[in-house]
Amino acid sequence: MIKSISFWSFPEGLSIEERMRMAKKYGFDGIELTVEAEGEITPASTTDDMSEYVDMAQEIGLELRTLATGLGWAFPAVGPDPEVTEKGIEIIRTSLKLGAALGVETFLVVPGTVTPEYPYDQAYDDTVDTFSELAEDAEEAGVCIGLEYVWNKFLLSPLEFAGIIDEIDEEYVQAYFDVGNVIPNGYPDQWIRILDDRIKALHIKDFRESIGTGTFDGFVDLLEGDVPWDRVMDALKEIGYDGPVTAEMMPPYPHHPERMIEATSKSMDAILGR
Repeated sequence: MIKSISFWSFPEGLSIEERMRMAKKYGFDGIELTVEAEGEITPASTTDDMSEYVDMAQEIGLELRTLATGLGWAFPAVGPDPEVTEKGIEIIRTSLKLGAALGVETFLVVPGTVTPEYPYDQAYDDTVDTFSELAEDAEEAGVCIGLEYVWNKFLLSPLEFAGIIDEIDEEYVQAYFDVGNVIPNGYPDQWIRILDDRIKALHIKDFRESIGTGTFDGFVDLLEGDVPWDRVMDALKEIGYDGPVTAEMMPPYPHHPERMIEATSKSMDAILGR
């Protein structure tokens, strides 16, 4: 498995190069870059711009296997407002092209959020339709769309998650599974076995239920929460998963934030059996 870390886990203000060098310093194999509203990689970036980061990663010795964005919260690909979803779809299409230029395999997408104004069944149908269409863009780019459950009141069980991927029925639309996100309402090892080879990329974080479900305060450092890491690793081995395992630790420590990168690396070594 590829031991990776998210761009978002580093102190704000650091450049991509600084984050890459810090990741390498603490023993990571890869880094997950992100498409931001402002910064070095944005929807306005060109594919030619990406060559700088490809060369940078090669020089430093890091793999670029996945790409993410948080822009889907403001501009979801499915939702009640066509102007917003049109923007969200365009961001995905652009990000797939940027991902292809970076050489990544998977691009993380949160499809949308169920709200009082946007019912569950509509979100489901729209997700099937929208991502069936986007699969063509993903295939053309050679980058898989990885749908992720992120407390968006949608795809709340592994059976449903597996079902919607099967209904979309496209090689380039699969699952980006986050181990910590499902702790409040499930068991990650069960999700892994049910999703099986639909999982194309993996986020890890830890969650402590005693702090309270439904609150981001429940996310804690790796090995300090309720994720059953031995069962998770057994399940990953059972399904033959050998891709990137990306620590998504947020926010950085308010003091001496580099220590979080170091601690995360050491905890991942224990989890991965290194």
